[in-house]
Amino acid sequence: MKIHIRDLAEPCSEGMESSSRDLKEFSSCPQPGPCKPPNSLRVWIDCSSFMVDRGVLSENCEYFRALFQSGMRESLQDEIQLRCVGVLGFLVLLQVLNGERPMLDSDQIVEAIECTAFLQVPALTKHLINIINSENCLLMYHTAATFGVWDLSHSSALFIRDLYPDLQEDVLTLPQTLVDYIKSLQPSCYMAVCSHSPSSELLQDPQRTICYLDETSRDWKVLTHLPMCTSTTMAGVAVLDNKLYIVGGVYDVSKKVVEGGFCYCPAANTWTTICGPQQLRYNFTLIGHEGCLYALGGESNMKPLSSVEMFRVSNQSWSSVSPLPVSSASVVSAVTMNRIFICLWRGKGATEIHEYLPEQDKWILVSTLIRQHSYGLCMVAHGDNLFVMRNGPCEDFLQCAMERYNLSSGQWTPMLGLYGNSKSSLFTAVVRGDSVFTLSRQATAEFTVEEQTWRLKRQMEGFGRIGSIYTFLMRLPKTRVLLTGKSVDQIQNKNLRDLRRCSRLPSECPDHL
Repeated sequence: MKIHIRDLAEPCSEGMESSSRDLKEFSSCPQPGPCKPPNSLRVWIDCSSFMVDRGVLSENCEYFRALFQSGMRESLQDEIQLRCVGVLGFLVLLQVLNGERPMLDSDQIVEAIECTAFLQVPALTKHLINIINSENCLLMYHTAATFGVWDLSHSSALFIRDLYPDLQEDVLTLPQTLVDYIKSLQPSCYMAVCSHSPSSELLQDPQRTICYLDETSRDWKVLTHLPMCTSTTMAGVAVLDNKLYIVGGVYDVSKKVVEGGFCYCPAANTWTTICGPQQLRYNFTLIGHEGCLYALGGESNMKPLSSVEMFRVSNQSWSSVSPLPVSSASVVSAVTMNRIFICLWRGKGATEIHEYLPEQDKWILVSTLIRQHSYGLCMVAHGDNLFVMRNGPCEDFLQCAMERYNLSSGQWTPMLGLYGNSKSSLFTAVVRGDSVFTLSRQATAEFTVEEQTWRLKRQMEGFGRIGSIYTFLMRLPKTRVLLTGKSVDQIQNKNLRDLRRCSRLPSECPDHL
């Protein structure tokens, strides 16, 4: 998209002069003076004008689409004056429509929210949601509520709810209606499930449970039991739209693959089934992103896979997408700012970060980290930072080093110190707000993400289970059911009976009960 800027000869205010200097960086005119590409519209805002393609505006802005379709006199003019948006906000809009992901200061945030409210630009609203953080969430929430950008307001409120103990004093300065709305929401819970093979009526395993961390009592409690046909051993586990998906897994040491998948809805406290990927696989990574599940790599018949499949929840079907750059099992991954990243080891101390672009269905190399005799073992994301945990000196896997990659600057920064990885606790790391939770049999730890380190904030009860652990975040309803002791059959008997019969499961399930 081409953007052309023209400044008026008349002097503007000091603030506007600064804005105009910034805008000139985006001019694509090789020489000073006006230039007008075909099918373009000159948009005037205060002392600056922007030459923008009409098709881009019509495709992305509901305001302009309605204007161009109205047949009004203004829809046929070559120029238009916008009086309800600011220069900073419109510049952010153009950056976003140009495929950029700018990080914004307070003034830009306010004007960008005003701009998306007036022009109705879903892409700009989505970008603002993606850059919510602990420093701007209150401003985002209040401003979005003021201008009626409800998706952004709700997303900001959810973010604030997760950080409520740390932001409580600042939250109370908001209007009471906004405070009440935040309090009406449920915070994200740190969840865990161990690796289990399918069970049967005759050999039930009371340990086959999904648990959540009760941060008030600082211990783990049972949320629900796994259906008996479910395997979490070498399965793909992911959360999408606050529903838990468990796909694949193996029955036993023979590594025969469970062909179907399961979905748990905490709001209804029910399990349903889904079909499995076209390529049977185990030891793969499952990612939830924008209404889709992605099954990355894995193994089949003890051979690593590069294939990737996408499950679209809306039509309940799997399809193949662009394969991984290299065959890999247990692909290290992270999702942040609505972007999918993976971490691949390429030998000779090289750890590569790749990003998947769903719109273009391709993987791109983002950066390469080279550390001799060390490679990325785990990766989590916080804002526009990716934290890659790698083995420490002398191939020490119990004391890991950490590197931070900033997506905005493209720079790697080593974090201070080493991080204990006893029982692979770092592999359970999950980020919530400015905190990172990790889990082992002995302890559950919460760290605060700081500029140069992760500072231990508190420790709670360990999980007390054996085997590999999957961890994730979910929002549980206030009336969540606690399944303990004899209450299991009383509370969930109908739901579990249906699943025990496996009447709705893939056809292979009953053969292995």
